[in-house]
Amino acid sequence: MKRSLRHDFFRLLAAACVVLIGALDGFAEQPIRVVTTLSTFADLAKAIGGDRVDVASIAPAKFNAHFIEPKPSDVLRVKRAQLFINAGLDLELWRGPLLDAAGNVSIQPNQPGELDLSRGIQLLEVPDHPVSRAEGDMHLYGNPHYWTDPENGRVMAQAIADKLAEIDPAHREEYKQRLQEWTARLDAKLPEWKSRLSAASPKEVVGYHNEWPYLMHFLGLRMEAFLEPKPGIPPTPKQIERLETYVREKSVKAIVQPTYVPRQAADSLAKRTGATVVVLCQNVGELPTCGDYIGMVEHNVASLAAAMAP
Repeated sequence: MKRSLRHDFFRLLAAACVVLIGALDGFAEQPIRVVTTLSTFADLAKAIGGDRVDVASIAPAKFNAHFIEPKPSDVLRVKRAQLFINAGLDLELWRGPLLDAAGNVSIQPNQPGELDLSRGIQLLEVPDHPVSRAEGDMHLYGNPHYWTDPENGRVMAQAIADKLAEIDPAHREEYKQRLQEWTARLDAKLPEWKSRLSAASPKEVVGYHNEWPYLMHFLGLRMEAFLEPKPGIPPTPKQIERLETYVREKSVKAIVQPTYVPRQAADSLAKRTGATVVVLCQNVGELPTCGDYIGMVEHNVASLAAAMAP
């Protein structure tokens, strides 16, 4: 009887140890908690991290990233985050107050859990003179919308893979493999994207806001006139009149419109001139055709190519 009880005791003890070890293993394999400012960065983190990451983003996709008001739930996410991925520069002016409210020391700027994706990017439109508010909503460090150039997508994906491997070195090879697979998909599209606008003539387009210099640079297009009379100032009837002359003189075919501002000004200019309003996406998820980073670039290139076809 005693022998049977002893046998049962050790059998239960062994079973308990198996359960405990399994629980510990499960705890050790918990995904890295990643919070990103933009949905585009979240998409890249998921592509590289796979099931090793649990990713959430702050800014809604179809919204101007300059003017986000983080919610209490965002503060809680950032407080628990192991990695905080952001655009750097002065794009997310709400980023500092959000980090202060969360109080997570490990993801503050230049800390191990923070990744500023602007590092390593060749920035465009860096001011060469003192910036004044009289010039409108200007950027002090250069234009911050660098992720719209797919060649910068390679730089960002590499940075994310490196940071994940730094945080989780045990799975370094997995991150490297996913990076290679994702980069191969991107590289296969780059020559095609460039070629689709190569025959466009003229190369001039009009924009709503100056948020597309990186995509224009990649595609060999020019965007020098805007519906906004100054950055951040809504279009005025007088500005539309000026642009009507400009569009006719330059034979502009495309008026680039973001998804998150009213279309009245762009539609009015298009009606007066015969140009086409082209709705582009800055972030993953803005439109159904922009379900991931590569799909977003494809949407933007295809939309411009259709409007500017010879």
